Amino acid sequence: MRKFVLAFIVAMSAGSLCAQKTTEGAGYNPHELFTQNFDVPAGSGFRSAKGVPGPNYWQNSASYLIHATFSEQDTTVSGDVTINYTNNSPDSLDYLWLQLDQNIFKSSSRAVAATKYPGDYFSILAAKDGGYEIKDVSVTQGAQSYAVAPVVTDTRMQVRLAKSVLPGGGKVAVTMHFRFRIPLDGAGRFGRQYTKNGVSYQIGQWYPRMCVYDEVEGWNTLPYMGLGEFYCDYGDYEYYVTAPAEMIIYGSGDLLNPTEVLTATEIKRLAAAAASDKTVTIIGADEVGKASTRPTAKGNLTWHFSMKHTRDVAWAAGKAMIWDAARVNVPSGRKVLAMSCYPVESAGDSAWTRSTEYLKASIETYSKSLFEYPWSVAVSSAGITPGMEYPGVIFNNYAEVRARLWFLIAHEIGHNWYPMIVGSNERRYMWQDEGFNTYVNYIATDLFNNGEYVNAAAYFDKTFFGSRDYEQFMQYKDPLMTVSDAMTEEEHYQFYGKTAYGLNLLRTVVVGKERFDYAFRKYTEAWAFKHPTPYDFFHCINNAAGEDLNWFWKEWFFTTWKLDQAVTAVKYVDGDPAKGALITIENKGKMIMPVIVSVTQSNGGTGTTVLPVEIWRRGGTWTFKYASVSKIEKVVLDPEKVLPDVERGNNSWSGK
Repeated sequence: MRKFVLAFIVAMSAGSLCAQKTTEGAGYNPHELFTQNFDVPAGSGFRSAKGVPGPNYWQNSASYLIHATFSEQDTTVSGDVTINYTNNSPDSLDYLWLQLDQNIFKSSSRAVAATKYPGDYFSILAAKDGGYEIKDVSVTQGAQSYAVAPVVTDTRMQVRLAKSVLPGGGKVAVTMHFRFRIPLDGAGRFGRQYTKNGVSYQIGQWYPRMCVYDEVEGWNTLPYMGLGEFYCDYGDYEYYVTAPAEMIIYGSGDLLNPTEVLTATEIKRLAAAAASDKTVTIIGADEVGKASTRPTAKGNLTWHFSMKHTRDVAWAAGKAMIWDAARVNVPSGRKVLAMSCYPVESAGDSAWTRSTEYLKASIETYSKSLFEYPWSVAVSSAGITPGMEYPGVIFNNYAEVRARLWFLIAHEIGHNWYPMIVGSNERRYMWQDEGFNTYVNYIATDLFNNGEYVNAAAYFDKTFFGSRDYEQFMQYKDPLMTVSDAMTEEEHYQFYGKTAYGLNLLRTVVVGKERFDYAFRKYTEAWAFKHPTPYDFFHCINNAAGEDLNWFWKEWFFTTWKLDQAVTAVKYVDGDPAKGALITIENKGKMIMPVIVSVTQSNGGTGTTVLPVEIWRRGGTWTFKYASVSKIEKVVLDPEKVLPDVERGNNSWSGK
């Protein structure tokens, strides 16, 4: 989710930042409680040592049937949901846990209590007594149905069962009625945007969802606090949204009743868009809000959507939005449609008129390089949300333009790979989706339209995309393995930038592009529609790339160590430059990296030597022989400034 800074992954700038002061009380270190320790587990029948699901891997599934009504009059969503849950685990389950994300907006929520004032970063305090109204909860097991009194605890709800759900495929159904008021700003993830032609709505986290039960944590019941996002099981969704007839609903998945909710003209234009690589207008600026865009002007219409093998669904709605679409070309040749909806004030060739182009290009890049987009529709919706992802639907800020809009769309739809396809635990490991996605976003930017936005100044705007200065990442006091909601608002940017920068170092310096790209694809393929842990990622990259990178995983993700490489001396074999130079380097920090050494001789000859991290196995000082033929004039470490060296003043030596 992108209310946050998306930090640049390529190390260029050399400006230094002052280290932030530690604010813990005397004797207290939150890392002792809220940081996972580095202890790579051995492989098991559940999770192989090579980083792929083992022969005994299992995960539970949750499928949903939802009938909802959207009332614009009181800005509420209400309805009934039936969750069909299958227990594929080896354990009997005598209770279930569900996520009630809307309860973050209750005045009594933990998030409200833990939100500092001033500084309501996620607009939680401003939401004013929101949250769910839950009633009529019932359970069906086999032929037996019975009412239950759920135990609601903050953003979780426990359903205690009359009899256990048996392991190895036991089934249970939970049905309930829910209602909530749509907040103006739903913690930067959904909400209402007022425009001159009406309100556009972006609706996410709108129905009670199952918590994940896995073999790592059992029930994953960390509360929703605002920063840490979501962890969901996969299943099939069938959902109906009843809304005022003048509204159009743009939902995750396939619209199954287009003839009931769209005009013949719109259906014809959508068919044309499905065959076009150029953006096709479905509803133009001159048609927005006109009665001719709706099959009826009175009452309500019910929209019926279906989405298979997904972990969530969301939707957008509005009375007066421009709507356009285009074909997406995926490797298998399946039909995939990209489309955008936005208010007229967002239109323009430097703005949202290019949204579908950006969406299409991003999906095509990720489908080719990572894993084919598995669904048939993708929607980019303009509204109040700074940026948020759901399967098949992304919510983006309606005011963004040019490079910022490109990167926002590329980022949010990129989340359909991490974590919508590769279903990591966002609540616990934010870097495993935000950082991975930011990393692939910059690769997509390199490829888009001949590098149109590669050097765009917007990337370096700290108010949005963050600093390109790698030293920013090196000054943080929180390790990346800090639990998502234990990271400060000021430091959580590193989940994006430091992670992506680290992956780029592996790709370009440590492992090499071809081997790392192959390993990253193998990880994505192995864990598509499954639940990887960070250790599965570590194992998978180690194995597929053929490198023991545990030194990197430890220092980059579990510590805040700094890199400081120095060149300390240059001598000659037997005092004769023609016999070779002896160059001494030192690793002054706790972090290690390969060493890139540029050497210039007095005869004008130059050369670059790359030394592997293995030189640091026996200590922090290393002397190597350079095949010189004349005196050494200059030695420079990391001449292109690709490493996160925090002290560059000792990176060079001059014979002068």
